[in-house]
Amino acid sequence: MKEFKVGVVGATGMVGQRFVSLLENHPWFKLTAVAASPRSAGKTYEEAVGSRWAMPTPMPQQAKNLIVMDAADVAGVAARVDFVFCAVDMKKEEIKALEEAYAKAECPVVSNNSAHRFTPDVPMVVPEINAQHLEIIPAQRARLGTTRGFIAVKSNCSLQSYVPALHPLMADFGVSKCLVCTYQAISGAGKTFDTWPEMLDNCIPYIGGEEEKSEKEPLKLWGHIKNGEIVSATSPAITAQCLRVACTDGHMAAVFVSFDKKPTQEQILEKWRSFPGPAQELQLPSAPKQFLHYFEQPDRPQTKLDRGLENGMAVSIGRLRPDTQYDYKFVCLSHNTLRGAAGGGVLLAELLAAKGYLG
Repeated sequence: MKEFKVGVVGATGMVGQRFVSLLENHPWFKLTAVAASPRSAGKTYEEAVGSRWAMPTPMPQQAKNLIVMDAADVAGVAARVDFVFCAVDMKKEEIKALEEAYAKAECPVVSNNSAHRFTPDVPMVVPEINAQHLEIIPAQRARLGTTRGFIAVKSNCSLQSYVPALHPLMADFGVSKCLVCTYQAISGAGKTFDTWPEMLDNCIPYIGGEEEKSEKEPLKLWGHIKNGEIVSATSPAITAQCLRVACTDGHMAAVFVSFDKKPTQEQILEKWRSFPGPAQELQLPSAPKQFLHYFEQPDRPQTKLDRGLENGMAVSIGRLRPDTQYDYKFVCLSHNTLRGAAGGGVLLAELLAAKGYLG
């Protein structure tokens, strides 16, 4: 694989910092540009971030002296890179316009933002689940009038735990309905306990927009391409509640599920154990060797113990058992800023590179 020059737009925020951290020593991608708001532009990346560096590892040496560019300088950033990761904190319409501007400048965009998740010809991809949706990119390029430029997005962090667990069960058993309650870490709000002390010893039963995303985005992942658009699936029926809890990283989900054709517990476990996705088959650098891990212990997975499994890119499952109202219930866990955000974005970019869309 050739080496790609990469930019991070929105590089000073928490997800942007995670992108910068993950690009250190990446075998395919080299960080050559960082961009942020005008107040950071012109400073070195180290100066712009300052004491706000929130990653558990030191700031990469290769990033420290990069001069932060203005994210609105689309032509300037695009001239330095082969593609960009986008993790900006702006209004939705502003994000949509900015990402389309980069795409029209023939600079592919791999976005962590939600703005384009329901644009009909923008693929929203979890590489193990719906890699085939990348086939919509030629239709998007035709609409945008580009030859290289396009936008691809990753899905919301809140569904990265339970959707991977449901996906291997759908073809043979037909998931008919699902109730999910998510317990989401504060880093999902771009916060630490230093910047959000009110979250210590606390649980907040509301995260704006999160429940709607958790109910609707899986249906786009399970949709199909028709006439140059991705048409969302009409089932299963999903209802969600999303709570913010006092954890630094890691989103947990309590899942209740019913099937058209009820499997045995052993059939479910076997589907989880044997499930490989395209990310594993292509041996992408950031892909976990085993996507889904099932814990037999009744008190696992635990956020603190298991969120970092396989560099934070695997999904942990536990407590599968029959339910009195649904067929089964279980719990899931994923690392929200790795698998759920920047790590999922890097994995998506690796899939795009492997499939030739970034060449």
